[in-house]
Amino acid sequence: MILEMKVPSPGESITEVEIAQWLVEDGDYVEKDQAIAEVDSDKATLELPAEESGTITFKAEEGDAVEVGQVVCLIDTSADKPEGTKPAKKVEKVEVAQAETQSASSNKTYASGTPSPAANKILAEKKIDVAQVNGTGRDGRITKEDAVNAVPSMGQAINVDGRESSRSKMSMLRRKVAERLVEAKNTTAMLTTFNEVDMLPIFALRKEYKETFKVKHGVSLGFMSFFTLAIVRALKMYPAVNSMIDGKEMISYDFCDISIAVSGPKGLMVPVIRNAEKLSFKGVENEVKRLAIRARDGQITVDEMTGGTFTISNGGVFGSMLSTPIINPPQSAILGMHNIVERPVAINGKVEIRPIMYVALSYDHRIIDGRESVGFLVAVKEALENPTELLMDNNIKKSLEL
Repeated sequence: MILEMKVPSPGESITEVEIAQWLVEDGDYVEKDQAIAEVDSDKATLELPAEESGTITFKAEEGDAVEVGQVVCLIDTSADKPEGTKPAKKVEKVEVAQAETQSASSNKTYASGTPSPAANKILAEKKIDVAQVNGTGRDGRITKEDAVNAVPSMGQAINVDGRESSRSKMSMLRRKVAERLVEAKNTTAMLTTFNEVDMLPIFALRKEYKETFKVKHGVSLGFMSFFTLAIVRALKMYPAVNSMIDGKEMISYDFCDISIAVSGPKGLMVPVIRNAEKLSFKGVENEVKRLAIRARDGQITVDEMTGGTFTISNGGVFGSMLSTPIINPPQSAILGMHNIVERPVAINGKVEIRPIMYVALSYDHRIIDGRESVGFLVAVKEALENPTELLMDNNIKKSLEL
């Protein structure tokens, strides 16, 4: 019996995916539930499992864009299993969502190829040399989309002996991220406001209660719970920051779904802490740990990474001193955290050394005014510099559930 393997949908509204990498060879014997391919969409990487055991025949190549429901391979279920075949890897979780990652197909080199007629016309109008364009079609063919996205070169690097360059095809997910970033810059009236936070009060609380908190709850008392709860408080004070534009309407939310950046096996992922306004310090830290583990193990789903109302980006873990984070559409604002550095500051007329973090709020000026954006960031600063009163209601042990 010949079984047709079709591409399942990675999520709602996704109609097309890309064969990122075949994990088996054409003609191999595969076992039921064995991972046979990685498939990229604009939101996730899908690990495709074999539906039955048998010999596989490819109907699509790496780099091909295929529609959801399209046949990508055949499995001859009547084929006998070869002797000495080792047990194959089974797919336990079908969806492996990711944020800003490049699939394994990025190692495959594509040379610039012949442009399609439509692409050739566009390149001619732009006066762009075909040799300067990286084709993403089959066998490196330059597609219409490649031509539309191409920009004139300011001059090519000169190759001399001992210096090399290479071209690699970006994954569909990476290309989608690029499109969304450009879209955010081009379609929002984005501005960024900055402030600084004296982290000494939080340092003192963590120093005194970190070990007790970890013993009691099995999770560390990190900075993320303080920032998340400070943001929740500020969002309640300035609801426009917790809103989005939908056509000619503004949608405001009475809940706080906070998107946070965590490190995954293939790069950064941005899962969402749902209903953060209902969580305690323990609740936030447990959720951050849970999402981080799922990201590390490649188990984050598309649903866990969509629907946030506000984003926290922590460039400080990589050593960033200051940045202007780009809004995560359709959200209207994003907070950038940065590294903590001891700096001289004036305290009651005297110079003291304090652990200072610069924070940045990028916001869509179409929906958030300067008063609200500055007020929001000041509210976050106030809560972080006075957490005992503003985040713990002057009852530390109760707030930390000790």
